[in-house]
Amino acid sequence: MNHLETLLFESKVSNFDELSLELFHFQYQRNKVYKNYCTYLGIEDAKEIKDAYKIPYLPVEFFKTFEVKSFEDAPQKIFYSSATGGNGQSKHFVKDLAIYESSFTHAFQNYFGSVQNQCILGLLPSYLEREGSSLIYMVQQLMRLSKHPLNGFFLYEHETLKERLSQLERLGQPYFIFGVSFALLDYAQKFPTPLTHGKIIETGGMKGRKKEITKPQLYAELMETFATKNIYSEYGMTELMSQAYASIDGCYHCPPWMQVSVVDPNDPFTEVAFGKTGLIRIIDLANKYACGFILSSDLGKKHPNGTFEVLGRLDNSDLRGCSLMV
Repeated sequence: MNHLETLLFESKVSNFDELSLELFHFQYQRNKVYKNYCTYLGIEDAKEIKDAYKIPYLPVEFFKTFEVKSFEDAPQKIFYSSATGGNGQSKHFVKDLAIYESSFTHAFQNYFGSVQNQCILGLLPSYLEREGSSLIYMVQQLMRLSKHPLNGFFLYEHETLKERLSQLERLGQPYFIFGVSFALLDYAQKFPTPLTHGKIIETGGMKGRKKEITKPQLYAELMETFATKNIYSEYGMTELMSQAYASIDGCYHCPPWMQVSVVDPNDPFTEVAFGKTGLIRIIDLANKYACGFILSSDLGKKHPNGTFEVLGRLDNSDLRGCSLMV
């Protein structure tokens, strides 16, 4: 299984199905929750699964009530979800932080280029105000790698952020702003600042904080107030070890060790056609020590070029996911 770690450094994974099957057999033997789930589906032996498309996907809701892990010893880190949906908090037991660091670093650099000497800013109040955020850990480590003296996090210090952005613009310094949606809108309404050298990466996060608006509405307002032609987006979740990125077109690009498919919400074992709406399923080969096969509660569409869109959240997803165990 060593090459499942080294593949994170490759620009292309040519044997994805083979690695998926290898990961499935590994996790079937070591992940009690996943094995029990497979057993409920009638899979009594991992050898029954010989094709990657037959691998079962664990509903993401199981991370809220079970320890979904493929190891026995103590975790190096536990990440917690925000629980903004009001249905409990997911826990991700991380055996090896080095795998997570390799995954998010290479995913970021595959999409945006080298992080070195880039300035990284975080406008992530809802994440900073709680413990155990995998997003905060990621941004912190990107800051450490960039080594830029003007890196920093901001809660609600909008005037301080405005001064920082003005300084970076005067210097002509390229920078990234990881921002939760409601905080970006709050700042933009107070200090509409043209971003000549900066890129905004929104991370979601409107639920419960502002009136819900669509992604196109959000992007249109941010592009106008920041006088920029592009807004980027990051798609990730506590239960995963990898992220996908999109630009203004809303089409997310996976890193080579991550694949997304879209399935019928009423039959999560059947994929829908390209361009049709369904539930997003994810294979994350970096998620070796939890579960690499996740059925999310997000609705989306997949395109023939491998990119995908995220359209929202399916209601009552906890009930649907748990009913699969019965």
